[in-house]
Amino acid sequence: MNWIYNPWPWYVSGPLIALVLFVLLMIGKRFGMSSNLRTMCTICGAGKASGFFRFDWKAQRWNLIVAFGVVIGGFIANTFLSTDTAVQLNPEVVADLQSKGFESAGQAYMPDSLFSNDALTDPKVLILLIVGGFLVGFGARYAGGCTSGHAISGLSDLQLPSLIAVFGFFIGGLLMVHLLFPLIF
Repeated sequence: MNWIYNPWPWYVSGPLIALVLFVLLMIGKRFGMSSNLRTMCTICGAGKASGFFRFDWKAQRWNLIVAFGVVIGGFIANTFLSTDTAVQLNPEVVADLQSKGFESAGQAYMPDSLFSNDALTDPKVLILLIVGGFLVGFGARYAGGCTSGHAISGLSDLQLPSLIAVFGFFIGGLLMVHLLFPLIF
């Protein structure tokens, strides 16, 4: 079982992702996680308020099952298949993050100062999480899909808009980390 506890190499996980996308392409389906939000809103009756939500959501049930599987799989992996949650970071990066107030840098995937239960009592953290969530949601809808949808599925379909979106994601990430992040923290 030790093989499952470690990250899988690219030459195993990459072809598995390619195989899944090839099968989806052959059966005429498109993968993307952000489209599930539209489907869930439609199920809850949002079609009464906006024409955007008026579509046959039953045709997207398979994608909801994929999203549910991701949640369940993440829970199983975190609870039962994670032995060491420390992240291997460059010592300079750890020192830089710790100087910005992230004491748990290099010890966990998510910084405690933003994602622990105690962090939810800090108004600044709550505002950052809520505003960030809305911006990510708006950006995913405006871009016609999320990062996984464009970078994995869209590029596999050789879609030019997905290539442009992926460039935008990287540029936005670089601007955030190097310009905005130091101003916020």
